[in-house]
Amino acid sequence: MSTPDADHPAYPPIRPRLSVEELLAAKNTQPINSLDDLAADTFESDQELEEFLAFTYAERHRDVA
Repeated sequence: MSTPDADHPAYPPIRPRLSVEELLAAKNTQPINSLDDLAADTFESDQELEEFLAFTYAERHRDVA
C-alpha cells in the first residue's frame, strides 16, 4: 500500500463547508419580493406560446399510444 504523494493534491479538492447564508452572499443574491420578479418574456405572442404547448404535448404523448 502506498502513501499519498505530497506533490499531488487530493482529488476533488477539499472545499470549506459554507452556510446557506454565506453561499447566497457570495452570489450576491436578492430575495424575491413579488411574482413579477420571476416573470420572463419568453414568447413574443400568444400564438407562439400555443404552438410551443401543442408541440410539447404532442412530444410527451408521442410514444404513449
